[in-house]
Amino acid sequence: MSTVDTAVRLTYLAAAACFVLGLHLMNSPVRARRGNQLSAAGMAAAVVATLVLVIDAGAITATGWTFLGAGAGAGALAGWYTARTVRMTAMPQLVSLFNAVGGGAAAIVAVHEFTRLAAPVPARVAVPTVLDVLIGALTFAGSLVASGKLQGLVPSGPVVFTGGRVLTAGLSIVAVCAGAVSATGRGGMAALAVLLLAALALGVVGVLPIGGADMPVVISLLNAFTGTAVAMAGFVLDNSVLIVAGALVGASGTILTVLMAQAMNRSIVSIVAGGFGTGDSPAGGGGGRGRRPPRRGPPRRPVPGYARSAPTTRRSSSRTPAGWSSCRATAWRPRRRSTPSTS
Repeated sequence: MSTVDTAVRLTYLAAAACFVLGLHLMNSPVRARRGNQLSAAGMAAAVVATLVLVIDAGAITATGWTFLGAGAGAGALAGWYTARTVRMTAMPQLVSLFNAVGGGAAAIVAVHEFTRLAAPVPARVAVPTVLDVLIGALTFAGSLVASGKLQGLVPSGPVVFTGGRVLTAGLSIVAVCAGAVSATGRGGMAALAVLLLAALALGVVGVLPIGGADMPVVISLLNAFTGTAVAMAGFVLDNSVLIVAGALVGASGTILTVLMAQAMNRSIVSIVAGGFGTGDSPAGGGGGRGRRPPRRGPPRRPVPGYARSAPTTRRSSSRTPAGWSSCRATAWRPRRRSTPSTS
């Protein structure tokens, strides 16, 4: 192993540590900004290390570097502009679009690596390729539909049509059969193309029957799918930092999905099944199925820790004339309420 390879692997290890620590810091709203910055720094270090590895190998021509630089620059500019200009109320749509980009990119990487190898493709590449294409293509199509529902480009209510369940079952069977053939390494591009098309159709028909009220949970679930697809791409490319980053995104997205479903008093199965259990379900959809009993207990109060300062009001001093009360804005500080006397 050369010095460059050793340095790159150590950088990947440091980047993985930044991902884990950044995710840990995001547990608290006070430290979430710092955790996001640390994770971004780790990803930047991983990208630079990959560029150094590619330059050392000399595997890309001048034309390739031109296209690579143009694509990276356009993507970075588009991401920066949309993230800076999007309204906070439209943030779920943006996250869904990012999920689509991540899932689609992971699927393209797997398809390129599969076509580059001669048949029969070894199982260590064929199996993760099948999983990557299936999950990535499904995430790509489903995330676009979810974003369209929230943006109003697609009807926000459940889109249910006759034979929809049968179509979903048929597409699932086709995807499983095509994936099994491709996993043997002898199916070639024909079987992989059938798997890709079936996964894209599954993403569309799987998200259309889900109502717009459940879209945040669906987007969180698709985010977990994106992380899983990226991890599979890491196995295809034998890239450790992709495996770690994808596994972290997949695990955290799954946990977030479960927590969001519990907060809505819903089960994930009822949400994914679609077409019932939501407030905007179509007529005859069976409104109450899959709904959990309401949670009992004291109401929960939001913690204003995401803001640097939160204006609140409190009464002024006793100089205020009797019968009047004046309020002034102050920074939020927790204080203990005194129990009124019963005498």
